[in-house]
Amino acid sequence: MTNSSKNNYSALYSIISVFFFWGFVAASNGVLIPVLRHHFQLSQFASQLVDFAFYIAYFVGSIIYFSWSYFFSDPFNKYGMKIGLVGGLLVSAIGAALFVLAVNTNVYMYFLIGFFLIAFGFSVLQIVANPYVINLGDPARGSFRLNLAGSINSLGTSIGPVIFGFALFGSAMSKDVTTNIGVDALKLPFMILAAVLCLVALFLYFSELPEPKLEESKESKIGALEFPQLIWGMAAIFVYVGVEVSVGSNLGALLEDNNIKGIDHTQVAKYVSLYWGSLMIGRWAGAINAFDLSKSTKQILEIIVPMFAFGVVLFFNHLREGDVSDLYSYIFYVGIFILANHFTKEKPAKTMMIFGGMAALMMVIGICTSGDVALYCFISGGLFCSVMWPCIFNLSIAGLGRYTNQGSSLLVSMILGGALIPLVQGKLSDIPSIGIQNSYWVAVICFLFLAWYGFIASRILKKQGIRLELSNAGH
Repeated sequence: MTNSSKNNYSALYSIISVFFFWGFVAASNGVLIPVLRHHFQLSQFASQLVDFAFYIAYFVGSIIYFSWSYFFSDPFNKYGMKIGLVGGLLVSAIGAALFVLAVNTNVYMYFLIGFFLIAFGFSVLQIVANPYVINLGDPARGSFRLNLAGSINSLGTSIGPVIFGFALFGSAMSKDVTTNIGVDALKLPFMILAAVLCLVALFLYFSELPEPKLEESKESKIGALEFPQLIWGMAAIFVYVGVEVSVGSNLGALLEDNNIKGIDHTQVAKYVSLYWGSLMIGRWAGAINAFDLSKSTKQILEIIVPMFAFGVVLFFNHLREGDVSDLYSYIFYVGIFILANHFTKEKPAKTMMIFGGMAALMMVIGICTSGDVALYCFISGGLFCSVMWPCIFNLSIAGLGRYTNQGSSLLVSMILGGALIPLVQGKLSDIPSIGIQNSYWVAVICFLFLAWYGFIASRILKKQGIRLELSNAGH
């Protein structure tokens, strides 16, 4: 093995750890939101400002990067992609450290600023890390490396709620578990997070990493907006990220509803983990398509891989919860996903129509039923969200040619949906005549739009003579 390849592997493993962290923190918001809601006696709308602060940072970061690149030149080509990675990690570390000040002053706004800074740093990492991974070796195998990174990101979303649940409430198997948690318990996990992010930044800074260059567009106009597939794609990314975040972030309040579980906020971690773990299940299943396998082998793996991923989710929850037998029945919903996934035929437009329709149906059943049936129907939204990001991305940038980079930046900016749609659902849930369970009609509308988007995107591309198969570069 040459020194160059060793450096590439070292860089790849380092970048993959970054993917883990932003999944870890984003999914943990679902555990932190009910803690802050109870401590500060917030309305559901006010508690969703956590997601607003977190995801608006992605929008701000993307717009700053797009504007800088458009009017000047790509800053990461000028100053180096390594500097971008290190800078992003340090900004996120500052945001995590700010939680100590937030706890000491007991000011909700400082928590929101902390969330914003963490996510702003992650937005820089998102912009740099995706093309970095693709260009860190043979470009023809870039999708394989990106898919590996996406899988590690999903692992972070699955175990983040479990670890934060343990850090805040202790082990459910222990008599030490507390039901009267205060925000003081947030200090230690965020101090550890800040320290780890700083260590990763130092490691990257002193590492001899290759410096791949991003391809820069020399266009003097935003020509990407002339393509209808991009316009609709931007709307779809906005809705997709919004509903993915909103379904998960409102789970804490949903679980406290007596019509669903009637449990307190200290017991929600395993269900939040199951929701984000559902995205991991779907993405690991989608990863099968990245490999050149025989039809029979692929059909077998379409069943085995999701079931194995479900087992991984159960395992990590078992470490804290002990008895997770109440989650076993969720295997029925995993089976529905496997069946639906089989009929998508790796076609992104068809995937959007089937998954969007199935997710909307599950939300309606969740609204009209109660108990575990309702809960697991809502949680299954994660299964059907799992591969929507690459589907929308592929459909949106197909045929953009020299405007592909512009289009990609504009699509990433639409992560803004994760900031706004949870606020809408939170506001509706605060209305007594609606409540938390009926607020999930917001998710129904979002999923129906995503199903319809698959149909309209297919028609647009057909008119342009473009046909696509599913790529598995995950979000």
